Amino acid sequence: QVQLVESGGGSVQAGGYLRLSCVASGSIPHMAWFRQTTGKEREGVAADNGGGSTTYADSVKGRFTISRDNAKNSLYLQMNNLQPGDTARYYCAADRRPTYFSLLLQKNTYAYWGRGTQVTVSS
Repeated sequence: QVQLVESGGGSVQAGGYLRLSCVASGSIPHMAWFRQTTGKEREGVAADNGGGSTTYADSVKGRFTISRDNAKNSLYLQMNNLQPGDTARYYCAADRRPTYFSLLLQKNTYAYWGRGTQVTVSS
């Protein structure tokens, strides 16, 4: 079992930035950030396959950057130029099972989830 704990959410104005962090209880290769708003499906935002490759949702490309510190079992999401449409609860996800790169932004790829951290962007 792997525990994931997110932090770093908050309220900012449009154009602002936030950095989310996720600490895992152990080493785990595939890690990702998802977000969800009320009444909508949880969507993949950014993922890291543990082998140096990353992928992003089109809506955040050029604004968000995913990174990790394996020594600290930590995953980060730097979010710049935040917009009201980015308002959501952000979740950290992780899994050990081999997977295809094309599935890294699919929620069914991940068995482990954090409780999330709220990000609110006002116009």
